[in-house]
Amino acid sequence: MQSDMSFEFEEVERRPLKEFAEKAYLDYSMYVILDRALPHVGDGLKPVQRRIIYAMSELGLSGGAKFKKSARTVGDVLGKFHPHGESACYEAMVLLAQPFASRYPLIDGQGNWGTADDPKSFAAMRYTEARLTRFAEILLRELRAGTADWTSNFDGTLDEPVLLPARLPHVLLNGAAGIAVGMATDVPPHNVREIAAACVRLLEEPDASVADLCEHVRGPDFPTEAEIVTPREDLVAMYESGSGSVRMRARFEREDGAIVVTVLPYQVSGSKVLEQIAQQMLAKKLPMVEDLRDESDHENPTRLVIVPRSNRVDVDRLMSHLFATTDLERTYRVNMTVVGLDDCPRQSDLKAILGEWLKFRITTVRRRIEHRLDHVNDRLHVLDGLLAAFLNIDEVIAIIREEEHPRQALISRFGLTDVQAEAILNLRLRNLARLEEVKIRAEQSELAAESSALERILESKRRIAGLVREELVEDAERYGDERRSPLVERDAAQALGDTDLAPVEPITVVLSERGWVRAAKGHEIEPRSLSYRSGDAYRAMARGRSNQLAVFLDSTGRVYCVPSHTLASARSQGEPLAGRINPPDGATFESVMIGPADQLYVVATDAGYGFMVRLEDLWSRNRAGKSCVSLGSGSKLLVPRPVCDPTDAQLAAVSSAGRLLVHPLAELPHLARGKGVKIIRIPKAGVRAREEFVVDIEVVPPRASLTVHAGKRHITLKPSDLAHYALGRGRTGKMLPRGFQRADRLEIHGA
Repeated sequence: MQSDMSFEFEEVERRPLKEFAEKAYLDYSMYVILDRALPHVGDGLKPVQRRIIYAMSELGLSGGAKFKKSARTVGDVLGKFHPHGESACYEAMVLLAQPFASRYPLIDGQGNWGTADDPKSFAAMRYTEARLTRFAEILLRELRAGTADWTSNFDGTLDEPVLLPARLPHVLLNGAAGIAVGMATDVPPHNVREIAAACVRLLEEPDASVADLCEHVRGPDFPTEAEIVTPREDLVAMYESGSGSVRMRARFEREDGAIVVTVLPYQVSGSKVLEQIAQQMLAKKLPMVEDLRDESDHENPTRLVIVPRSNRVDVDRLMSHLFATTDLERTYRVNMTVVGLDDCPRQSDLKAILGEWLKFRITTVRRRIEHRLDHVNDRLHVLDGLLAAFLNIDEVIAIIREEEHPRQALISRFGLTDVQAEAILNLRLRNLARLEEVKIRAEQSELAAESSALERILESKRRIAGLVREELVEDAERYGDERRSPLVERDAAQALGDTDLAPVEPITVVLSERGWVRAAKGHEIEPRSLSYRSGDAYRAMARGRSNQLAVFLDSTGRVYCVPSHTLASARSQGEPLAGRINPPDGATFESVMIGPADQLYVVATDAGYGFMVRLEDLWSRNRAGKSCVSLGSGSKLLVPRPVCDPTDAQLAAVSSAGRLLVHPLAELPHLARGKGVKIIRIPKAGVRAREEFVVDIEVVPPRASLTVHAGKRHITLKPSDLAHYALGRGRTGKMLPRGFQRADRLEIHGA
């Protein structure tokens, strides 16, 4: 049996799903922004923090009171004002109590409230005790003076303050951090004295710029004594825009050759820093560090010891590397987004935040004065009634004794109000003495003077601003302290490259004829004695250190760079250099150079042209290298020669026809690339037919001898002999003695 069943619902609201979802999400977003994640510019607190502080004040946990279990405070907060999870509430309470988390803690904790190394290690709330600090008075001192708006709690049974009447801009003093929906906040903490001075400056000079205020607010002031190394201009730009970043760097000392880190940046764990350094040591990225120790204790909360491998280690470069690669230097984001007086969240600059808070403070002071004035006037009103009763004491007593409704009788007889009549009826008999009249008149006089003074203040904006200024100066003196985070100009941290991190030791780079390369430790090795692959043989070598770049020159005049410490060991037959770089097709590798950046080399061709070049001018990160020597038609490269001192040295060049020429090395130009100048003149016909060409060149230091080799024969020319061949650059040279017309290489002795 089937039947169609349809249901008709009357008075049911129908809405599109899109519209419903949008409204629900917006409502949730505004709740998170206004009632959970962002602080208010007035008291600088989030709702949960405000409720914790207020609940503790209601429990009588002032700065001088006895401690009470934290569970009692959390219970009151959850049961009366904040119906959320107890763990989240307790963690918010812990952050207000940790001296390493808050610049000016609002809660004084007793027990285990965590450590700077492990902030989450605090004990459960049933084990810890707490009370408010004296600094919390800036939020609570004027709470009962008519300065706060009140609203019902979540179940309507109690009232709670909408905002606490902060006497200082707490939003900047302790800072804030939170993530809402679509926005976040990261307000750094600051120093009380600096912020109060900026507020006074803004009161006195409303047109002061952010740069003017930064004369007082030099930068954030964190709970730690680590250095703020952000440049001054960046800090000013951060305060002008309301966003930016702050860099903090650990502080260290040198003790008996060791590096001792004594202060860490804000919220940095010492154990994590040690772990980061140890990981680099295990990865062999810190060969200059020998040992790592944590000697922190109660007397020295932070004492991390880094032991260099030797006294030759550059400590500043090592620490710069550690600053760049570990949490010894940390960058903190700054995003000064707060809820304004109009309940709208916005990112504000320093002047906007201080200006808005001063409006809040001026309003608070005005409300406090008005509240006190109302109280004074009410008391004066009562005193007027009491004085009238004392002046007619017998008649008042008779009315009270005889009348059935004495209140109404007093009102009608003496023209009193209900409040005055009630005060008279509440008088004790012992207060009817003659002396009481004197006291009433004295109190009247004192209160009348106070009422006039309060009215004068309320009538003048200048007087209210002056009162705010006096209270700011007073509170800065009472609660202020010296800056903890010093502002220091430092160079930017630089991580060491692979070349810098490699152990520095002497090496010999060997190049074979087929372009295989390897590196042997030390300078004593004889390259020709090494084993080579079948059909391969020795081509060139260069001696240097493992932290230097090896520069290779190919047959087309291009140069290429390879870190020497990454080359294959000489214990093997090496590796093909073409696997590291991209030379042109058909090019062969002719020579290798290595040395410091300012090392000079003479680069020449067999056509008789050459120049001097600094080694750093040949460095290139490009795998395809870069052009260095311009080769003429049919000319070839000679082996480059290192230069020790170009001022007194000479350059010797020998041709295949046995002609030798010597001239001062200083006559060669310094170039980064090109063809160079003529060293020795080669007949043009000889160049075309290659009947004559330059066989070799050599740099001859002062007082050194030059040996000319011709096959198995050789001749050594002393400095006095070389003068015979010193004809000047660009000449054809002089013939060597008979038997050396086929010289094949030059060699230096006694250098």
